[in-house]
Amino acid sequence: MKILSLKAAPPGSGNVLARFDAELAPGIKAYGLKLVQARSGLRVFAPSIAGGSAVTFAPEVANKLAAIAEREVARYDSSNRAA
Repeated sequence: MKILSLKAAPPGSGNVLARFDAELAPGIKAYGLKLVQARSGLRVFAPSIAGGSAVTFAPEVANKLAAIAEREVARYDSSNRAA
């Protein structure tokens, strides 16, 4: 599992930390995912279609995605502070 692209959320985005695309397994990609800081910790959400979830993740998959995306956000933040 790996992050293909990530864009940190701009200031004022509430609890949204970033939007990102990920390769979940070889040949399986998910686009437009959202990393959110919830009361219970980090959560990952897929875009919705017609008011419903386009994709859902088992908790262990969502937790792994959140951890990987969180590391990318931290890397993005530290590289932008250095600039």
